[in-house]
Amino acid sequence: MKIKVFIYVLFFIITKPYFAYSENIDISVYTGTFDVIDKEGDDQTSLIGVEHRNTDLFRDTFLGKLAPVTGAFVTGKDSLYFYTGVEGQYNIGPMKISPSFTPGYYEKGSGKELGSELEFKSEIKVGFDLLKDSKLGYSYSHISNNDWGSTNPGTDNQQIIFSTKF
Repeated sequence: MKIKVFIYVLFFIITKPYFAYSENIDISVYTGTFDVIDKEGDDQTSLIGVEHRNTDLFRDTFLGKLAPVTGAFVTGKDSLYFYTGVEGQYNIGPMKISPSFTPGYYEKGSGKELGSELEFKSEIKVGFDLLKDSKLGYSYSHISNNDWGSTNPGTDNQQIIFSTKF
């Protein structure tokens, strides 16, 4: 069931009518490891996800270039995380460094109990320009509920990311 919901969301993001709103849609697909620092070894699993940003919405602020980011991932144990927040972008030649903060909805499925449905993801991405409008990168993220839930074990994740503009 959760995989079907994730596939519907992915389909919604990548369908042609959705892109009619802007010519500067940046879509990222990623895969990696969920709970990479799992000491017990019982919650570590794979993850796959998709992320969207509209580069028309990038704004220069005193903190640098910021834009909204929205995405979702599903783990190998049917955990789901839907999120939206803000991402910065800092360019150092062909390298892009992108920190982000994204609150979101987490459903554990048969995976790790994080203690709350409201979880917060902080992430740092490093990407390199491959071709025009395409990047390959690595990201490391931490998800926790800031001790607002019944427990707060948190999870650290790492991903390989491919991004392209449409």
